[in-house]
Amino acid sequence: MDDRLLADCRARLGFDLLAHTWNGVVLYALADGPRRPRELRAGIGGISAKVLTETLRRLEGYALVERCVFDESPPRVEYALTGLGRTLLGPIEALGRWSAEYGDAFADAQGWNRDESDIQG
Repeated sequence: MDDRLLADCRARLGFDLLAHTWNGVVLYALADGPRRPRELRAGIGGISAKVLTETLRRLEGYALVERCVFDESPPRVEYALTGLGRTLLGPIEALGRWSAEYGDAFADAQGWNRDESDIQG
């Protein structure tokens, strides 16, 4: 048996991390520096405040994102990538390049690019 495929192998950690829908998106959204939650939601689009909060907490727990609270009134919170989080930008960008190059073929194979006339008849 190939040890690279075992359930507890190190490679599975990365696959599990990126398998969650929003993890990679939020990490990539932080690539240019710290951002407030509202800025992240506006930049990402399509993510609810609740899901963003859950994702940021999960990534913070993984030591990929850090939360900075500023002693202001009202309090200001920003999130930033940690050094470990920055190491994931290369793989995320590589997956993005793959998606740009092969995304249409993948979508076609899944039937996502069918128009209404294909579906009806």
